[in-house]
Amino acid sequence: MGTAAGAGALRLPGLHGYAVEFSPYCPGRVACAAAQYYGMAGCGTLAVLGQNEAGIVLLRSFDWNDGLFDVTWSENNENVLITCSGDGSLQIWDMAKTKGPLQVYKEHTLEAYSVDWSQTRGEQLVVSGSWDQTAKLWDPAVGKSLCTFKGHEGVIYSTIWSPHIPGCFASASGDQTLRIWDVKTPGVKLVIPAHQAEVLSCDWCKYDENLLVTGAVDCSLKGWDLRNIRQPVFVLLGHTYAIRRVKFSPFHATILASCSYDFTVRFWDFSKPNPLLETVEHHTEFTCGLDLSLHNRGQV
Repeated sequence: MGTAAGAGALRLPGLHGYAVEFSPYCPGRVACAAAQYYGMAGCGTLAVLGQNEAGIVLLRSFDWNDGLFDVTWSENNENVLITCSGDGSLQIWDMAKTKGPLQVYKEHTLEAYSVDWSQTRGEQLVVSGSWDQTAKLWDPAVGKSLCTFKGHEGVIYSTIWSPHIPGCFASASGDQTLRIWDVKTPGVKLVIPAHQAEVLSCDWCKYDENLLVTGAVDCSLKGWDLRNIRQPVFVLLGHTYAIRRVKFSPFHATILASCSYDFTVRFWDFSKPNPLLETVEHHTEFTCGLDLSLHNRGQV
């Protein structure tokens, strides 16, 4: 990946990063959802970062009165982002405005831990996942949720839209399952008993509509084919603490990246006999957020 060679750093004193997302519009622009005191108390900040000759610079920051745990870019406006926070609310921000947020949606009754904007054409839908064990569907133009999805028996840590199938999303939970949902039907479509531990993250392969990956507290990554969920397609071992986030590469069908409470970021190619490509040890604390650029191959 060439990651270690071109690493840049920006320090945000007093804030701990929970999620990073590259802009789908502007190469090198990244949003970071952060919280004070490891998200247990204090406020949150949405920081938008950019790159220039000097390195990484802070372009814009917005504060919220509770920790921010996830962020997603709008798929129809390059300046709009949505965050979710410890008070159970979602916030819509506009980089073109100095103050914010534009709107706040508060329906979750516990921490809102995950938010994702759909990538399939013709729909502008947002899904959120919460510690209240529900996922909610939102249209950013409507002031309340369109639908609530119940079924998980534990905290929801991750909700991710399928990049292939309109109206389909996956959720990962502390109940040890990965679940697949369709917005047109209220019940769960598929329940995968993915790990014998809390599942903290999941992602959809960009090149295969039936392939997902999960990362869990058991330090393993597992690949799942939705057509046959009896056993995983692959198991990747190497992390020494819980895996906090996992993302498939936008450029390679078999490459993915994971980050962990073991302070490392690891790159894998599950098609190889020795799948671990690289271990990066730039961070000196829990590594919670991770994203791969859609514009610059190899930029993470």
